Amino acid sequence: MRAAVALGSNLGDRAAILARARAAIGALADTAVVAASPVEETAPLGPVPQSAYLNQMLLVETGLAPLALLEGLLAIERVEGRVRGPRWGPRTLDCDIVLVAGARLREPGLEVPHPELPNRDFWRRELAALGIVPGEAGW
Repeated sequence: MRAAVALGSNLGDRAAILARARAAIGALADTAVVAASPVEETAPLGPVPQSAYLNQMLLVETGLAPLALLEGLLAIERVEGRVRGPRWGPRTLDCDIVLVAGARLREPGLEVPHPELPNRDFWRRELAALGIVPGEAGW
């Protein structure tokens, strides 16, 4: 399965956290990071005052099912000290499955395409950097 995975961080050493997340995702069972967009600094979204984010999109090839991939991503967030607080609040690491090639999913805890994709210009720029256009060529 091919998936587009978004990374974001606005607490701690953001660049180092994204680097560790890339490595940890590539170390998941039967999973490889095959491409990565440039890292981009963006303003935070939502009503909670906080510092800017570093964001990046990864193209991942995996034999994991979408929910298993999500569980792996959530475990990586926890290793990086992610504490669930207010929605759109600050975080050490956020990992989101944005797209899965050829799939639409709506399961508890996972909706693909990610419902916030239309609201995040930076995700669309990062996907474009990977040659991914939502709704085209199998995406």
